[in-house]
Amino acid sequence: MSPAHNRPPAQRRRVVITGLGAVTPVGNTAADTWAALTAGRSGIARITRFDAAACNVQIAGEVKNFEPARALAVPLHPRRPGADPLTHTLMPKDVKKFGRFTHLGTAAAIEAYADSGLDAHRAALDANRMGVNLGVGLGGLPEMEAMHDTWKAGGYRKISPFFIIQIAPNLLAGQVSLQLDFRGPNMSVASACATSGHALGEAAAAIARGDADVMLAGGAESTVTPLAIGAFAQMRALSQRNDSPEAASRPYDADRDGFVLGEGSVVFVLEEHEQAVKRGARIYAELCGYGASADAYHLSSLAPGAEGSARAMQAALDRAGLKATDIDYVSAHATSTPGGDGEEAAAIATVFADNKANLHVSGVKSMTGHLLGGAGAMGTFAAVMAIHDGIVPPTINLANVDPVCAATGLNFTPNVAVKKPVRAALANSFGFGGTNASIVVAKVG
Repeated sequence: MSPAHNRPPAQRRRVVITGLGAVTPVGNTAADTWAALTAGRSGIARITRFDAAACNVQIAGEVKNFEPARALAVPLHPRRPGADPLTHTLMPKDVKKFGRFTHLGTAAAIEAYADSGLDAHRAALDANRMGVNLGVGLGGLPEMEAMHDTWKAGGYRKISPFFIIQIAPNLLAGQVSLQLDFRGPNMSVASACATSGHALGEAAAAIARGDADVMLAGGAESTVTPLAIGAFAQMRALSQRNDSPEAASRPYDADRDGFVLGEGSVVFVLEEHEQAVKRGARIYAELCGYGASADAYHLSSLAPGAEGSARAMQAALDRAGLKATDIDYVSAHATSTPGGDGEEAAAIATVFADNKANLHVSGVKSMTGHLLGGAGAMGTFAAVMAIHDGIVPPTINLANVDPVCAATGLNFTPNVAVKKPVRAALANSFGFGGTNASIVVAKVG
């Protein structure tokens, strides 16, 4: 057993965010994604990944102009001495081995790693204490659909030997750990739309208890496919505003008619605070609170008043040692569904009853659509950048606030970003099965 695994359990250690990566419907980098969010630009358009003409839902938040094997501006050297440097997010010869969710997630993870500055310090860092927790909600659904058609048409000999690698959800975490030589805890969470919220929380917990010093954490999803769009449409969960895609996702608006499916990935470098300070890292924020709960009420609907969601939020605040009045921004789950937005708003209003005058709430799914397994990380990204830049991104398409939402007395940051100091923020993600995750991030003084 290596010395790293013989260390005694540590007292709860502080966890900070030192790297960000994003590939989303509004940008292929973290910087481009944030610029779009603060400008209120939508990434939702008519579907191009398949012919959706026969479906009553023909819109989605697709990642555009993405190159899975894009060259890195500066080669990275994360692996053993003498090993070849990392020059691309994926080597061109490896693209066909992996599913699209792995393409997206790997690009975001490599960007986050490069952004963190860890590569320059690898000789002094123990790879056994660097881990990965990258969640995926549905895995390689596009590849499943395509390979099923291939098998039906051509038989067993036509099945790709890469098929299992393409679809298995944990292969994203495995590929990232291989590329970056991260030999610590390696796992993949799958908890529907709370997936990457849980991945962030559990990765932070691994650092806090002393199991790792660095964790790459977040999530990815790519399910803009006939079966996924068709299935959600059959559930009557999706917006049918096909003639005006950019206006289709409209959290809290009285005219909302469902969510818009999106794809993408957001990944964070989480790091033990003292190590980050010692190496002079740029610190975006501290991940200081995490709450998880279950509604135990319904498989696809929030509990009345989002009671389970409120418990997750309060648990995250308690873990962070903060009061509701310390939070300046809530990055809400806010999917744009007729029922869910009002229930979550009621829960936020309950938890933050003493802080409504100061609190801003917004839903960035109004611009990106719903990234499913990547949604929790997407919402946390908005919270982190709000702290870092002092800008709260807006809820766009909010023309006529639903009376049920308006009755909560919350400020949903309609249509235009707000510049304000953000000391601390909370991000929500909730998923089918009644699973809830809340993350609290705060400015490091």
